[in-house]
Amino acid sequence: MDEKITYDTFFARSFSRSDQKKLGYGAFIGCLLIALSFCLVFMPYSSPQSIRLGTSVPKRMNLVCKSGKRSDYCEINGEDVRIDAKSSTVFIVASSQQSIRDLEDNNTSLLIGPYSRKEDQIAMKSVRKWLVKPVIESNVTPPCSQTHSVPAILFSLGGYSGNNYHDFTDIIIPLYSTARIFNGEVKFVVTNSNPWWINKFRNLVQKLSNYEVIDIDNEENIHCFTSVVVGLKRAPQELSIDPSKSSYSMKDFRQFLRSAYSLNKVRAIKIEDEDDDDDDGKTRPRLLIVARNRTRAFRNTDEIVGMARNLGYEVGVAEADGNIQRFAEIVNSCDVMMGVHGAGLTNMVFLPENAVLIQVIPFGGVEWPARAAFGEPSKDMNIRYLDYKIKAEESSLIEQYPADHEVFKNPLSISKQGWLTFKAVYLDKQDVNLDINRFKITLLKALELLHQ
Repeated sequence: MDEKITYDTFFARSFSRSDQKKLGYGAFIGCLLIALSFCLVFMPYSSPQSIRLGTSVPKRMNLVCKSGKRSDYCEINGEDVRIDAKSSTVFIVASSQQSIRDLEDNNTSLLIGPYSRKEDQIAMKSVRKWLVKPVIESNVTPPCSQTHSVPAILFSLGGYSGNNYHDFTDIIIPLYSTARIFNGEVKFVVTNSNPWWINKFRNLVQKLSNYEVIDIDNEENIHCFTSVVVGLKRAPQELSIDPSKSSYSMKDFRQFLRSAYSLNKVRAIKIEDEDDDDDDGKTRPRLLIVARNRTRAFRNTDEIVGMARNLGYEVGVAEADGNIQRFAEIVNSCDVMMGVHGAGLTNMVFLPENAVLIQVIPFGGVEWPARAAFGEPSKDMNIRYLDYKIKAEESSLIEQYPADHEVFKNPLSISKQGWLTFKAVYLDKQDVNLDINRFKITLLKALELLHQ
């Protein structure tokens, strides 16, 4: 009797019926082995079991360095990264053949001052520079003294830190933009550290990182990480975040501040028309006058307070100090904040949504930097902005120079003598005596905005 022939398409060959039973077992075992081989070849990195068993999982080096208008930074992921304070070097050590190839293609070192005002030579003089250096052999680098299981961000507290404006625009906002994505699981490695700065902004530091700050300049140890960011990501504009290049916005940042300092007031008061004749005080908008005692001080604060109260404001006067919590609560409780151009106006970040900021601009060509510092940033903060430019008669400069002096006739000529000269004249030696009748118009405009 002729045996039937069966054609097996898997092996592309013919078998007799008598061989089929053997083939069934063989095909099954063969398929199983091939399937297992497929998994081992194409799925080595995603196997939880292989990781639990301690199998080495090679990672490809990812080194991305970017140069912006205000800051340089490098993001280093998936490698042996060693921070050596003695040599001011961040070593990137290759740990796989692919990493070696990457390093050979990108074997260049980069010197970074991790402070977000790189264009300012005066600021950068006090910023320690760090060399980001890829290396192929681990034996040319110092061995790890301390290994960390979470990423790190290396940044500087040099530059203009200590000035409230620069604390926020150069450090805190860029730090938020860089660190928030880690949800607290990141360590801050600080160079040019100032313990008083860390203490002043402890609420924010602890909100962004679950760990103690590492003062790297005083470390003998070699700190090792798998991921490090050297420098901070900063938008070109002051007091701002570029949402097109960040996962966050200034709206997110201001919500973060309210959470960090337990600020309750989310929105400024909206004055209804029927409230205009209400004398019970419940709907009176709150005005904060930011005082300054050293330079650019109001000389007629009492007059300003009296006039504002007559317009229907509840008025408070306070000067910003090192107690951020206290002043943040004061600012957040107000609907309108006013002050002469200066670092104190940085506290606008604590104002509620739809509040009004009034910047009093000193005499003498200060309009552009003043508006760039506070006017432009107010838009992304959802704060309405007004400014009041004083005249020569409202400036204390009339007591120091004759009316026909270049200080009054040609401020541009003073600015051409350099920033320090300009600053000494128009910022350091000038106080303000507001024309109450003229300034009244600005306070009335603020009330109109609170009706909208």
